[in-house]
Amino acid sequence: MVRIGIIDDHRLVRQGITRLLEHEVGITVVGEAGDADEGLAMIERERPDVVLLDLSLPGRSGLDVLLDIQARFDNVRVLVLSMHAEDTHGIRAIRAGAAGYLTKDAVSDELASAIQRIASGRRYITQSIAEQLADDIGKPHSEAPHERLSPREFEILLLISQGKQPRDIADILSIGERTVGTYRRRILEKLDLHSTAELVHYVLRHGLSLGEH
Repeated sequence: MVRIGIIDDHRLVRQGITRLLEHEVGITVVGEAGDADEGLAMIERERPDVVLLDLSLPGRSGLDVLLDIQARFDNVRVLVLSMHAEDTHGIRAIRAGAAGYLTKDAVSDELASAIQRIASGRRYITQSIAEQLADDIGKPHSEAPHERLSPREFEILLLISQGKQPRDIADILSIGERTVGTYRRRILEKLDLHSTAELVHYVLRHGLSLGEH
């Protein structure tokens, strides 16, 4: 029996996933959580085999939580579920240690098979991500400036590029508006940019997906 934990800040999403899996043979949901702290506590308590992790969590980036899971729980494998396009966030999640990545619009068709594959010790990677990883092999490494951003900084970069205002971003991420301003300054410094317009142009120039929150 594959034991599943769910970390997603939307209760209806967690309920939907649970209903989707309740009739799958060999899979059972043993715990769920709505934020990072609850999620890590749930993993400590229930010790699931596979954690379904949303990237957009209140307070902390899902990629930060992924790194915590990797550091604290050796035998827990993570399948990232996200509304964000895989060509931007999928590669980052896999490189951070995720065993697989699914966009939420593919969940109903692919979730059960992805879980079984990951539980067996393999990875679940879409064709698009596999092609990007293959393209990287043999290429001299030249880190783009945005690769130096933390997971939270990268998330805020994309939200800014969507036209979200600081108050909107603060509400989405459950952080203070001043904190958003601090992150924005750090992003500008790391990317050697000077305005929001330049940030948007940078995102477009590098083909980063804006995704949907």
